[in-house]
Amino acid sequence: MNRSLASPHQRNWDLRAAGNFVFGGTGAGLIVTAALAAASGAPFRPALAIGLLSVMLGLSLVWLEIGKPWRALNVFFHPHTSWMTRESIVAGALIPVGLIAVALASPAAVLAAALPACGFLFCQAHILRAARGIPAWRQKEIVPFVLATGLAEGSGIYLLAGEQTLPWLALALFAGLLREGAWLAYRAGLAGTPGSARSLGIFDTPAGRLARGAQLVALVVIALAALLEGFPGISLLLACTGGALAALAGWGLKALLITRAAFTRPVAVPVIPVRGSGGDPLRR
Repeated sequence: MNRSLASPHQRNWDLRAAGNFVFGGTGAGLIVTAALAAASGAPFRPALAIGLLSVMLGLSLVWLEIGKPWRALNVFFHPHTSWMTRESIVAGALIPVGLIAVALASPAAVLAAALPACGFLFCQAHILRAARGIPAWRQKEIVPFVLATGLAEGSGIYLLAGEQTLPWLALALFAGLLREGAWLAYRAGLAGTPGSARSLGIFDTPAGRLARGAQLVALVVIALAALLEGFPGISLLLACTGGALAALAGWGLKALLITRAAFTRPVAVPVIPVRGSGGDPLRR
């Protein structure tokens, strides 16, 4: 007899852990966008400050999730095996460099902060990829999705904290399209993975459809803002609305991915012990 046990939901990571991916990913994407702004002569200081605060907020939330927070320093001891350790080390470089850039309003320092910001986002993607027992996280397609959604969220927030001109609308639209493609690839990969039906079902709930709808509406609204750039008042309203929706869509999808879609891999039991089966203690 071969029986498969239902896969339980992981109970270790809650909304506090999801907050690290939500705010940390947005902050890293916003810092990268601020670096692009600094390189082009556009305003970058408010966006950079918000990005740093977002990264620090995400890290503080995951610190609060630890059962014994004062043992958090142990996370720095395993860089050869742990993506969480690598994330923490990269954050240790990102935050001071970013704070210097904010204090001095230095474009060179912002560009220097962009490299660890990219590394931070890369580490976050691989933290999920390394979870071997959770199909929804283990997908190889999750890496480009986390990278793309970080840029989409960051460039969306820049439309609120920076400029709403055509180059930044184009960047937000491009990042949103990248995220859309990465999400579709992720869904397709997950659909072909055994034991993923319950995770896919979470993304088809009203909350999942709302997050997906926000992403699609954001693309349309940002495109309209670009087309109507000659009408500053209307374009500004559309740009800010589209940027906010782009960020909210990513936050919703990541919250679902971390807290609700993370079912462990099903366990197959090929032989079940049965009491009173005669001389054979196992009934096959």
